[in-house]
Amino acid sequence: MDRAQSPSQIPASTSKYHKPYFTPEEVDTLSAQRQLRGPQEDKIRQKACSFLEALGARIGFPRRTTATAQSLYHRFHLFFPRKDFNYHASSFFFADVALASAYVSTKMHDTLKKPRELLAVSYALRYPDLVAKSKNPAGEVDVDTMDPTMVERDRQRLLAVERLLLETICFNFTSKMAFPYVIKIGRAIGAEKKLTKLAWRLAVDSHRTLVPIEYPPVTVALASLYVASLLLSLETSSPLHQESEAQSAQEIRTLLSQHGDWEKKFQTHVEDLDGIAHIVLDLLIYATTTPSANTSPTTPSSPSPHPSPRNHHHHLSSGHSMNEPLPYNADQLTRLKIHLRELDHKPRHRQSCPSDQSADDTS
Repeated sequence: MDRAQSPSQIPASTSKYHKPYFTPEEVDTLSAQRQLRGPQEDKIRQKACSFLEALGARIGFPRRTTATAQSLYHRFHLFFPRKDFNYHASSFFFADVALASAYVSTKMHDTLKKPRELLAVSYALRYPDLVAKSKNPAGEVDVDTMDPTMVERDRQRLLAVERLLLETICFNFTSKMAFPYVIKIGRAIGAEKKLTKLAWRLAVDSHRTLVPIEYPPVTVALASLYVASLLLSLETSSPLHQESEAQSAQEIRTLLSQHGDWEKKFQTHVEDLDGIAHIVLDLLIYATTTPSANTSPTTPSSPSPHPSPRNHHHHLSSGHSMNEPLPYNADQLTRLKIHLRELDHKPRHRQSCPSDQSADDTS
């Protein structure tokens, strides 16, 4: 620093604060600035989430690690345009950011893997021809047999994106999941086991959307239970649908579709549940119209790298969740969306998160 400079001439540094949740309006603004809108963008997001699902299943990550990685991926691209990270072939141009998100997530949940380990598994997913040539009994690619220049280049890119991602989250390693709240709130409001399992699966699938970075986990858990009660109403014609289950689903559907004491108890608003329900139903409609989509609320458990032989048909060789058709069609789901709009719950105006602030440090 020039000694002749007065303190008033010294440029002020800006401190950035972590913002745990964004309002839908903020997400829309950031998405528009990064050109992240449209069906093509949704398709890319789903591909990246499926890639992270397959990666986590092959390695054996717990659900929280995979879910956090998906949310980190969404958060990253609110601040960095996707076109700036197109280093790979068109089918896997999201790989660097997805791998960096997985790497940071492993640090957050103490399931740490080295970059080379993540790359080795990702190569098996991205280059199936290399798996065929591999002598590894687990079907993984041995990075030592690959071009060392390419591996090192990919590793450096992963670490470079990791640094940007850490700046994006302001080095805040806290991560709260909706999954335990689904179980606890389900018990509190008297949900049947079938409904709770379906809600848990929907909470898993919500990480394929921007919902977890827009709403706190309690709200996501309640919305998952609400959507589960709506979906179970479509199964009333099934002989396997027990009367007690139907009654429980109807009671929860009625409870969470209108204002009540539960809003104060769980610090949630019915309008927010309505907004999340539309997003999740849109995701399920996408799954019904896209056979390759890895979104299935009929599998209420995390993908396992070592599935039981009796449940082998519930898993894909790549580690994806069950890929059979959803028990609901697009028309049924669209009618549910119309029903929700008839409830006339206007989206509420949300204030920006209090932690969203900037400060000038002139010290």
